[in-house]
Amino acid sequence: MAWNDPQWGKKDNAGPPDLDELWRRFNQRLSGMFGGKGGEPGKPGMGGAAPRSLVGLLIGLAFLVWLATGFYIVDAGSRGVVQRFGQYTETTGPGAHWRMPWPIESSRVVNVESVRTIEVGYRGKSKNLQESLMLTDDENIVDLQFAVQYNLKSAEDFVFINRYEEAADGYDAVRQAAETAMREVVGKNKMDFVLNVGRSEVAAHAKELMQQILDRYKTGINVSQVTLQNVQAPEQVLAAFEDVQKANQDRDRLKNEAQAYANDVVPRARGQAARLLEEAEGYKQQVSANAQGEAARFTQVLAEYQKAPAVTRERLYLDTMQQVMNNSSKVVVDQKGNGSLLYLPLDKLQQITAQPYSGAPETLRQPAAAPPSSSSSTTGGPAALGGGRELLGRERGERP
Repeated sequence: MAWNDPQWGKKDNAGPPDLDELWRRFNQRLSGMFGGKGGEPGKPGMGGAAPRSLVGLLIGLAFLVWLATGFYIVDAGSRGVVQRFGQYTETTGPGAHWRMPWPIESSRVVNVESVRTIEVGYRGKSKNLQESLMLTDDENIVDLQFAVQYNLKSAEDFVFINRYEEAADGYDAVRQAAETAMREVVGKNKMDFVLNVGRSEVAAHAKELMQQILDRYKTGINVSQVTLQNVQAPEQVLAAFEDVQKANQDRDRLKNEAQAYANDVVPRARGQAARLLEEAEGYKQQVSANAQGEAARFTQVLAEYQKAPAVTRERLYLDTMQQVMNNSSKVVVDQKGNGSLLYLPLDKLQQITAQPYSGAPETLRQPAAAPPSSSSSTTGGPAALGGGRELLGRERGERP
């Protein structure tokens, strides 16, 4: 028995199976699955059905694999840009999507929410003087280094409008736009403004101008922040520039001190001037009122004088003498016809003489009948009035 006898291995006729027969049966079953007709063994033209069915199976598997390549996944914060024969079709959001496989359609996933950073004027710790040196409006040179943070606001513009791919150190279009905008802003301002007080304004204006340039070219890029890292004079003139800065600081300090002194002195002088004006106005009103009072008093005295000239002259004489004697510290005593020792309360007399004269004739109740005699003893000074004795007698407690 041959080794390929199909009856091999049975009880009656033990032996190996017929491999040719097994292969023909496998081909028949495979052809039946794909609609082919299996040929009988030994007949010409029937053995080619097996290779054709196998090729069809492989083609079907390849077609399924090709269709499966149309699936793609868009991560969170990204957008998928679909192209059909190179033309823009749609933009898809995060999630799983399917498109026609390549070469009919293609897709590109772009991260639009991640913040990217580029450095202008430096790379890490090394400087790039070609980018950092800029000319100001007053024809001075400053060494300016800054960083730009940006993200994407339009994935389709970023894919189709831009010609260059994003490099490892940042997108080249952003770098060029940032350098152009910063040079324009610095060139319109003075050196002191850029170095000292105007840093925030320079960064804000550069950001605005940079965004306008990127929008004009439809790059789909959004500038989120521009940060000035280092702004100084060039290293060759840095020492001289620091001296100038110190001198300017001293000038500003002295100016502030002078302004503070002026703020202290000027209000005080204005207050004194206002006080003097008020005092002058008060003195003016006082003098005017006194003059008006004297005029009214003179008018009243004139009316009384016309009525009794002698009495009025005597009264004026007594008032005048009272006013004159009131300012004197001398005491005049008339001891005519009286040899007793007098008690003079000098302390009270001093108090009376110290009081201002009011013009009232209460102390002169008895007018003098005649001038004082020559026999009167005095302690010095002018002659006393006739009422001096009565005044002294009252001070001693005697009767008039």
